[in-house]
Amino acid sequence: MTRNVLIGLFVVIIFVVPGSLFVVHQTEQVIITQFGEPVGDTITEPGLHFKLPWVQKVLRFDKRWLPWDGDANQIPTKDKKFIWVDTYARWRIADPLAFYKAVRNEQQAQSRLDDIIDGETRNAVASYNLIEIVRSSDREFEVTEELGGFVEEAVVVQEIVSGREAITRSILEESSLVTPNFGIELMDVQFKRINYTEEVRESVYLRMISERRRIAERSRSEGQGRSAEIRGQKERDLQQIESEAFKTAEQTRGTADAEATQIYAAAYSKDPDFYQFLKTLETYRSSLDEDVTLVLSSNSEFLKYLKTSR
Repeated sequence: MTRNVLIGLFVVIIFVVPGSLFVVHQTEQVIITQFGEPVGDTITEPGLHFKLPWVQKVLRFDKRWLPWDGDANQIPTKDKKFIWVDTYARWRIADPLAFYKAVRNEQQAQSRLDDIIDGETRNAVASYNLIEIVRSSDREFEVTEELGGFVEEAVVVQEIVSGREAITRSILEESSLVTPNFGIELMDVQFKRINYTEEVRESVYLRMISERRRIAERSRSEGQGRSAEIRGQKERDLQQIESEAFKTAEQTRGTADAEATQIYAAAYSKDPDFYQFLKTLETYRSSLDEDVTLVLSSNSEFLKYLKTSR
C-alpha cells in the first residue's frame, strides 16, 4: 500500500505539477483561459504562478510599449494640396482581458490601429492647410535667395494657428477615445514623413527651376551692369589721365619753347651776323644733299655765304 501511494505521488509530481506551474517574466502580463474563456484577474507580477493543469491555458501579452508604423496615405489638405502622409505611433496593452476579448492578438491589434489612426490622420490633415501641417509655430522665416518667392506666397501671407504639434496631439486625443475599448493605450502619434504627390512635386520642381533661373538672370544682369559701370569708370579715368598728361606735356613744351626763344633772342642780340651765319649753315645741312637739286638766281640770299667764300 505504501509503495502504491509513493508511486501515485511520483506520478502526480511528474505529470501534474509541471502542468500547474508557469513563470511570468518582467516584460509579460498573463491571463488564464479555461475552455477558451478568461478566468481570474490579469497576472502582472513576475515570478512563479499556478494554474489548473490541462483545463487552463496561459496567454502571454507584452507589457512594453510597442511600435505601430502605418502605411503612407495620399490625403488632400484643406487648401487642396495632395500630399503623402506617413504616420507612426507607440502603444501598449493596458488591459489584457479587454484586449483578448476585442482583438485576440497583436496582429489584429495592429490592423485595428491602422483603421483608427489612419482615419483620424485623414480627418485632421483634411481640416488644415498644408503650412499648418509642416510647421509647428509662427516663427519668422529668414528670407534668403534660395527661398525666393516661395516665402512671400507660402509663409508670410499665412498665419500659423495650430501647427504640426497641435495637429498630431489632436490625432492622439481622438484616437485615444476609441483604443481603450480594445484594451490599448496610445502614448504618441507623429508624422514620420510628409511629401507632395508626384504630380504636385513635378510642378514644385518646375517652379523651383524657374525661380532659380530668375535669380540667375537677375545676378547676371546685375553683374553685367556692374561690369559696364567699371568699364565706364575706367574709360573716364583713362581720359582724365590722358588729358592731364597732354596738359602737362603742352605746359612743359610751352615753357621749353619760351626758354629756347629767350636763349635764341639773347644769342641773336649779342651777335646778329654770327647768329645768322649759324642758322644759314644749319639750313644748308638740313636741306642740301646729293639728291637735292636747287634752281636759284645768282643773287639769291640763300647762297650769299657761299658766294662770299668763293
